[in-house]
Amino acid sequence: MPQTPSPLRYPGGKTSIWKMVSTIIKDNELERGHYCEPYAGGCGLALSLLFKGYVHELHLNDLDRSIWAFWNAVLHETDALIEKILSTEVTVEEWYRQREIQLNKDSFSDFDLAFSSFFLNRTNRSGIILKAGMIGGFKQNGNYKIDCRYNKKTLIDKIKRIEKYKHRIHLYNLDALEFLDFTRSILPRNSIYCIDPPYFEKGQTLYTNAYNKKDHKEISKKILNLNRPWILTYDNAEEIRMLYKKSPQYTFDLNYSAAEKRVGTELLIISKGLKISGELNIQKINTISSIDLKSAPTLSPCCDLI
Repeated sequence: MPQTPSPLRYPGGKTSIWKMVSTIIKDNELERGHYCEPYAGGCGLALSLLFKGYVHELHLNDLDRSIWAFWNAVLHETDALIEKILSTEVTVEEWYRQREIQLNKDSFSDFDLAFSSFFLNRTNRSGIILKAGMIGGFKQNGNYKIDCRYNKKTLIDKIKRIEKYKHRIHLYNLDALEFLDFTRSILPRNSIYCIDPPYFEKGQTLYTNAYNKKDHKEISKKILNLNRPWILTYDNAEEIRMLYKKSPQYTFDLNYSAAEKRVGTELLIISKGLKISGELNIQKINTISSIDLKSAPTLSPCCDLI
């Protein structure tokens, strides 16, 4: 069973599609290049590609200060973060303390926010930091308790592994539009964007910085004018298909992570000129093709909970 290299659980996490993305990178001779994500989130896919040698450097961006602060601590305050994980008990009382930090971000340091993000991500249902309750409920009378996804040793080992690659990971805290503008001027030719915007239909319930229709339209304009290859994953919404109607589109099945035990159909949209391997068993359906990922590693519904 595949396991995410990320210490975070993330709604819509894409660790499960590393096979698809790595195949696209290989078939288009983009290996050992630069890899960019404007919506880094849990970073499971990016880290998998880095650790397995498909890409050499990561450019990871997240506008959400809570997420950016966590990754900044992993890369640059590693020892302090590990000590905080070891010394903090996983209790209901601590959950309330950490939640207060998220509710009053401007009053706390980046490091305080980093640990709060980590703690709530590991103790909340589905890994949703603010819009979900704690695992087991406030009375802790559920089948699972608050600490059931908080294996300190496993999580610390993941953090230590990431820290070893910090000289190849570039971290940003920008709006996605700004990030795309900035990186297009610094990336070498051997680069690819992997773009996973907030969901169109359920984004408001999953993300701190959800998008409205105007935001989705604005980011589409920026993506369609990128000067490097790109791949884009989205929920399968008609409005999104129309925004990218001139770009090659496919659908694929995804086992949603962070404890959402269901399979959904998502969109894969790619820049013109990218080759898609027959290894992915593509079958075109009118203007949209269907990718069968049965032969690729699929994400267990509990994968991101380990």
